[in-house]
Amino acid sequence: MEIVAYLRSPTAIRERCGQLFTVAVEGKSRYFSCDLTQLGRVADYVILVMREQYPDLQIPFHSRWRHFEAGGVSRNSQLDQKLTGLTSVEKAVAKFDLAMISVLLDAGAGNTWCYYEQETGLSFGRSEGLAVASFQMFCQGVFSSQPRQPLQVDAQRLQALTETELSDGFGANVDNPLVGIAGRLRLLQKLGQVLLSLPHMFGEENPRPGNLVHYLLSKSCNNRLAAATVLSAVLEGLAQIWTGRLEVAGVNLGDVWFHPDVADDHLVPFHKLSQWLTYSLLEPLQELGLEVTNLDALTGLAEYRNGGLCLDLGLISVKSPDILLQPQAVTSEVIVEWRALTVILLDHIAATVREKLGMSAEELPLVKILQGGTWTAGRKIAAELRTGGIPPIQIESDGTVF
Repeated sequence: MEIVAYLRSPTAIRERCGQLFTVAVEGKSRYFSCDLTQLGRVADYVILVMREQYPDLQIPFHSRWRHFEAGGVSRNSQLDQKLTGLTSVEKAVAKFDLAMISVLLDAGAGNTWCYYEQETGLSFGRSEGLAVASFQMFCQGVFSSQPRQPLQVDAQRLQALTETELSDGFGANVDNPLVGIAGRLRLLQKLGQVLLSLPHMFGEENPRPGNLVHYLLSKSCNNRLAAATVLSAVLEGLAQIWTGRLEVAGVNLGDVWFHPDVADDHLVPFHKLSQWLTYSLLEPLQELGLEVTNLDALTGLAEYRNGGLCLDLGLISVKSPDILLQPQAVTSEVIVEWRALTVILLDHIAATVREKLGMSAEELPLVKILQGGTWTAGRKIAAELRTGGIPPIQIESDGTVF
């Protein structure tokens, strides 16, 4: 299906989001105004935040692996110790298992939930809390059906997982409620089914998400692998796990939404979680000695921290205060347009940041600007402007989009 292949490409994300960006810049959007004169100011703020965190500008990728270091605890090193004795490919498979399960569980946690980590006595909310909780569940063998091999995620165990087990793993209860537990559980159970249905990607015996390592190694050439190839594999492999999404000819499109101002079929792809997952799979591949090429083919992430940065610093503004006053559905034109503007503006912010720092796209790819700057800056400005650091627009999410 040509249209499905297109809608799964970073090219389509930029082209379709670009149409909505043009509408807004021309002043024809019903929901947002766009003021590109603020780009310099936003870039300055992002650079400030980058230098606070990474004074030498040696910035790692924006990925799940950063969250596993929450609280200054070197959990990634702990994991490496636990994986001692495995071959380099087996280690990569285990790390893929962890990254994939953790990212799929990384939808908005709500404002009140937090995870208490018994091992360290530390508590974490939001994305870091979900990361640390999923890390500990992985290490405890919660996602493995084989007690002797706890450090794996397999199809059999995912399908048998219960809501109680997931709630317990997250330390969620009436007094510590986590948004979207049921949605997360459905996602993992669906993943278990999909692993079994795609043996060429996830393995014939004991299908695991991490077996995607073998599939990607077969796609590499001279130890080189394009970032877009990783995204393509993620989108193909995980397409069927998303419930209640748009379909074309029976194919689930995933993070693709309708907006009337987009030409032809009115569909706008984002693939936010899939790209976040792709970014998180690159490091285990690099550890295997693969060179990941053309990083900037992937787009920025259309989520509320990056989008909030654009709103809070005046790059975009709402045309009606009602947008800020009532929660918006993920499917709404407002949210689709906000996300589209975010994708394109992240490219503009990245270009402006590089220009101000005198650095090239090779030296400072978008995936590093997301990590060092925009995502953190979005969270920082939200905390300065609103109690609890909530995003400027409230979103009704089922735990599988953001």
